[in-house]
Amino acid sequence: MDFLGIPTLTGTLATLEPLAPEHAGELAEAVAEENLYQVWYARLPAPEAMGAEVEKRLAGHAAGHLVPWTIRAGDGRAVGMTTFLNIRADHRRLEIGSTWIAPSVQGTGLNTEVKLLQLTHAFEALDCIAVEFRTHWHNHRSRRAIAALGAKQDGVLRNHDLWRDGTMRDVVVFSIINSEWPTVRLSLTEKLRTRTAA
Repeated sequence: MDFLGIPTLTGTLATLEPLAPEHAGELAEAVAEENLYQVWYARLPAPEAMGAEVEKRLAGHAAGHLVPWTIRAGDGRAVGMTTFLNIRADHRRLEIGSTWIAPSVQGTGLNTEVKLLQLTHAFEALDCIAVEFRTHWHNHRSRRAIAALGAKQDGVLRNHDLWRDGTMRDVVVFSIINSEWPTVRLSLTEKLRTRTAA
């Protein structure tokens, strides 16, 4: 199983394609929507730093640390980024994280489909036994979204990260384990079906 492969994952609302330097311009526009990059509880690159962020993620992939994708909406626009990180192939587990999507596609079902595509790849192609999610304690929107996927909260890592302004970040850890995957898959599939049927 190739834990470092970056396959194109295609759904109805979203497509995940391997991150590439030529995506930086579109991604800079996406992160600039409603000044998304200024959200204090997330580490998002400013538009002018997007090229460096893309190179950083590609270097992380070359070093075997992460698997980066560009998120494209159904209309073809690049609207965000996501990665597999903290990859532990020997233990068949990984984390889905460093994800952001433009405000214009938030609440549309796109993020649900992105996670369904990633989870399907992790559990069914890579045979993972667990997939983890982490977020800032104060990122309530992210915490609700992760819980809505069907992930269970494992705990809170207190003072886990030193934040860019010197404050400390408490990290909330969630996971989905392989025995839960069939039910999670059904739930996410039904959410998307009812949304597109409406």
